[in-house]
Amino acid sequence: MTSRPSSSRRRTAAASAASLLTAALAVGTVGPSAALAATSVPAGFTVTQLAAGPSGLSSPDDITRLGEHLFIAYQNGVGSDGKPSTKGATKSVIVEYTMTGQKLASWAVVGKVDGMGADSAHQRVLASVNEDGNSSLYSVSPGAASAAQVQHFGYQGLTQGGGTDSVLVTGGKVYITASAPAADADGKTYSKAALYTATLTPGAAGHDGVVALTPVLADNATATDLVTGKSVKLNLSDPDSSEKVPAAVPGVGGDFLLDSQGDKQLVLLHGSATPKVLNLSTQVDDTAFATKRSGTLYVVDSANNKLLAITGHFTTGQAFTSVPKDSDTLPGTLGTIDLATGRVSAFASFGSPKGLLFVDDTLPAGGGTSASPSASSATASATASATDTSATGSASASSTAPALAATGSSGTGTLAATGAAVLLLGGAAVFLTRRRVGRRS
Repeated sequence: MTSRPSSSRRRTAAASAASLLTAALAVGTVGPSAALAATSVPAGFTVTQLAAGPSGLSSPDDITRLGEHLFIAYQNGVGSDGKPSTKGATKSVIVEYTMTGQKLASWAVVGKVDGMGADSAHQRVLASVNEDGNSSLYSVSPGAASAAQVQHFGYQGLTQGGGTDSVLVTGGKVYITASAPAADADGKTYSKAALYTATLTPGAAGHDGVVALTPVLADNATATDLVTGKSVKLNLSDPDSSEKVPAAVPGVGGDFLLDSQGDKQLVLLHGSATPKVLNLSTQVDDTAFATKRSGTLYVVDSANNKLLAITGHFTTGQAFTSVPKDSDTLPGTLGTIDLATGRVSAFASFGSPKGLLFVDDTLPAGGGTSASPSASSATASATASATDTSATGSASASSTAPALAATGSSGTGTLAATGAAVLLLGGAAVFLTRRRVGRRS
């Protein structure tokens, strides 16, 4: 595991600040790839490759933002219940990047990381492992002393028979998805927990912490069909991803969104009100919402081991979703969801889109590898597969990039973080003010 230096070691001299400016304005150093060449976006949009997977790491999945940095989980072929990959890998690696794709640090954790969320109040990233069984939780605190950056937690109250998946911190609460529930005695119905709130108690030095889980939604809860208005009984067999719907989205703004992937349903919760359900035209995974016309949509392409960014003229409130490559409709597609009908339409094709993140700001100009926009979404998808390997955390921590304003969480919303860096270039003082707007609770 390569940890990140503690906050006391992350201070840099003014002479090093020029390197930070260069890194912030240069969007990666990767060259053209088949994944980018095969990706076409509608007119008015551009797709840019920010980073390729670090050497030895494969199968990137979830993405979250903590302050001015991105975190991506590389699963490395580890099984959904923690079993080793075909090449013997037993660990996932969480890699920290700048907003423009510069690798900063990494942490290896045992198991398959399938869900991540940022907990800004405690300046940490929460990561669940093993969605089908043998599940647990890790926290990664980049600003802590090296020995205290990673903490492991065991669950109390995991009752649905499977594992855990998505982690979302919003409204001062930690929500964890109850994935892979066991069926009832008839083998067809599901009535256990679909979603938990979580209370984390850290362990003493050298000991695991405890996550106490409390069910807040059942697989068979009564809901209102968002299209017909009729009362229906849910039968959730595959709770998966979650997201906080931004206030700008008509009708469902401020709701908690839970995706039941195999059931082709989105469940929306709002306080104590009756849940709402939207039936979709295909299975979907992660969802992200455009909160303003200009911004950046980050897309993790798992099959091609890439982090991509889409910029352009978005529609405020537009819902984007990653359609899994094993879906029966639009496989391997970045889609958009019509929240009035549940219809999913193609926006762009990828090898296998996974984690999505919308940030209310555009990337600095002048870097990266971009694909030309076209009048319609691409129909071709890249087929290159990421190499599976055992993870040892080969990324190295950056000694010249101090942490910027570290606020944010796994929800979607509007958050401004402003920092000023004084750069000494050739003896002259240059002042750089940075502003980012991104996801929050």
